[in-house]
Amino acid sequence: MNTRTVLCSRRARARNGGFTLVELVVTMVIAAILAAISIPAYSNYVRKARRVEARSAALDIASLEERWFSTNNSYTDDPTKLGYVGTAGTAFTVGSGYYSVLVSKVDATSSTTLASYNITATAILDQLKDTSCRTFVVTSQGVQSAADAASAANTNTCWH
Repeated sequence: MNTRTVLCSRRARARNGGFTLVELVVTMVIAAILAAISIPAYSNYVRKARRVEARSAALDIASLEERWFSTNNSYTDDPTKLGYVGTAGTAFTVGSGYYSVLVSKVDATSSTTLASYNITATAILDQLKDTSCRTFVVTSQGVQSAADAASAANTNTCWH
């Protein structure tokens, strides 16, 4: 065997034995770029999905308020009377704990002032990064509204 054949066969065996450092670094860089793009996109998707939790809780509490009103002829701000855990007049968390809900009521003071309530779901914890839809509100008149982090109305984006 000549020396040239031996050297070529050694190179071939060495090449078949694994990856070079350059190949590994290129692969790691590509993986890092894909992670840098996909992780924030996925996090935003999860935050948008959690909005459903706030809307559902607010609408559920509104439904329970109406049921309470039909029986008691007044609204309540006590979440325990509606089947939720909390204290009257204070915010309580719902669902996975990414929104706190405050139920406030106004009693009828005269024949011209009707009893009413407002249900406000406010983002907490990691959900605060959802700057587009920070709060959701449902009123006794059936009005649904939402606001962003700067308290600007953003109802069309958040409720639809």
